[in-house]
Amino acid sequence: MAGSLALGAAACMQPALAAESVVQAPMAQRTADEGNGLKTAIFAGGCFWGVEAVFSHTKGVTSAVSGYHGDTERSAKYDIVSSGVTDHAEAVKVTYDPSVIRYDQLLRIYFSVITDPTQLNRQGPDRGAHYRSALVPMSAEQNEVAKAYIAQLKAAKVWDKPIVTRIERAQAFYPAETYHQDFAQKNPNHGYIVRWDAPKVAALKRMYPGVYSASFQRN
Repeated sequence: MAGSLALGAAACMQPALAAESVVQAPMAQRTADEGNGLKTAIFAGGCFWGVEAVFSHTKGVTSAVSGYHGDTERSAKYDIVSSGVTDHAEAVKVTYDPSVIRYDQLLRIYFSVITDPTQLNRQGPDRGAHYRSALVPMSAEQNEVAKAYIAQLKAAKVWDKPIVTRIERAQAFYPAETYHQDFAQKNPNHGYIVRWDAPKVAALKRMYPGVYSASFQRN
């Protein structure tokens, strides 16, 4: 992955040496109350392939779209974002049914198996601010739940290092190029997927079998 500026454009393309560890994050004390109807939220947590893969195997999620968040439409292109010159993060826009899976439950999955919230401007082998760990609430309720959960995690000292996951203001979300969508499902033997993202999906199944879906929710 992008260990230097020279490798920046190779983002999400090189296989890594080992998979990340997972953490059993606690249940949220502040549960989300979002009413009826489908809701959306944006999650950034490293290469969007893995973020999308985990949420695409989560019951109640009706769509998980890889894309870019944080900068302009003009700069929302993979080669530009991967170079590290934009304010975009690789992110996933998740649409879900809160009667099946609540926002606070999505947060628990995110912190348990998707992101290491102690890594600043990186995730695993991926380096750069475009790989930052960030939550983008799309409503006041999501914002309050996200703030409360991060405070809960900090107080519980789940990790030995400080949590650096950011809560960012919602801006326009730009879907990534077509070949990035459903990437893990279409490319199960890709080196990066095998080493980094398939273990995350396996962890979801093992740790949260009640919300794991064997089928992949394609876009």
